[in-house]
Amino acid sequence: MTSASTPLATVSDPPAGRPDIRLVVTDMDGTLLDDAGRVPPGLWDTLAELRRCGVLFSPASGRQYATLAREFAEVAEGMVFIAENGTYVVRDGVEISSDPLAPGVAARVVRAVRRLVAEGVDVGAVVCGKRSAYVERSDEAFLAEVRKYYVEHRIVEDATALDDDVIKVALFDFGSAARTTAPALAPFADTHQVVVSGEHWVDVMNRTANKGDALRRLQRALGITPAQTMVFGDYLNDLEMLDAAEWSFAMAGAHPDVIARARHLAPSNNDNGVLRTIARVLGL
Repeated sequence: MTSASTPLATVSDPPAGRPDIRLVVTDMDGTLLDDAGRVPPGLWDTLAELRRCGVLFSPASGRQYATLAREFAEVAEGMVFIAENGTYVVRDGVEISSDPLAPGVAARVVRAVRRLVAEGVDVGAVVCGKRSAYVERSDEAFLAEVRKYYVEHRIVEDATALDDDVIKVALFDFGSAARTTAPALAPFADTHQVVVSGEHWVDVMNRTANKGDALRRLQRALGITPAQTMVFGDYLNDLEMLDAAEWSFAMAGAHPDVIARARHLAPSNNDNGVLRTIARVLGL
């Protein structure tokens, strides 16, 4: 695990009368975004108001940093991006922390995916480096899914031989990731995390890598406590993140384990649940 030496500026005191929340962290897909992948109405106004109140807003996603930075380009200055399920955390282009895989691990996962493909499973690997994501599949159906989350991606002949720090390998299964791909990756679970992060996605990461650990490192750097942190999530890769905040919200319709783990329930992502809850709790 690595971390940047540049200290982060602390967050200013909240206005009188408002709950002492200084950091709002939200998952993207199934949480902030609706089921069509659209940002909720009023997002940019809410972000401006949070900034005015001295509250830091941080997207926490399985998406790569470049994708998140593009989506929030107009308001990205000063924002912390918890990317790649916590394996890469960046602020203003400067790495705050990362948790790269040991050399050779990604290559083993890629070879396992190749075996699944040879057995007839419709799956593809996305090898996630700090500079770019890398894929061997070049069919449009697969690339259409890759582009949703990895704006910086390259098609390569051999994804087992890359000149980049690999922080995660994500697998897209056109069927059920939980029923097919994840069980096939069971041998990696002895030494690494194999996390079902969506209906079709499975991530292989270091055991030390998750959104929750990334959030705790960020809290320490900023001097922010769990009691001053609000978190929103909907799926299994959000569980550890919910544990790092006293103001933890599961979205209506979230995975049952997420609802059980969170302290509170927010309206669904299709009902603008994140922004409505922020407005209610902070009185915006």
